[in-house]
Amino acid sequence: MSDNWLDAIKWTEDGLVPVIAQEASTGQVLMLAWMNREALALSVQEGRAIYWSRSRQKLWRKGEESGHVQILKDIRLDCDNDVVLLQVEQQGGIACHTGRHHCFYKQLQGDRWVEVDPVLRDPKEIYK
Repeated sequence: MSDNWLDAIKWTEDGLVPVIAQEASTGQVLMLAWMNREALALSVQEGRAIYWSRSRQKLWRKGEESGHVQILKDIRLDCDNDVVLLQVEQQGGIACHTGRHHCFYKQLQGDRWVEVDPVLRDPKEIYK
């Protein structure tokens, strides 16, 4: 497979692109992460989500510690070529490092953020 498809993406100055992970079966947005060229190419090659960890400055195979792997079902590029959408099958039902199904569990209620979705599994049990 040629890498030409990677050239169509408008990468940031840091060589990254924001990536939205969406649950294929429900359409729910699970998380937002970042990928570099290598992460996106490897994701396609391996059929699973592999991100670039900005905090650790290394590739991050989603689920490598937790077992909560994201299996790729579809990959889309937005109209401006600067955001990637992954449709995934979320293994284990947990996408967030807080032990929740997705990362968008805080809802603005009036003038404060309220955690509206439950922790499904204590992160201390997930990340030992």
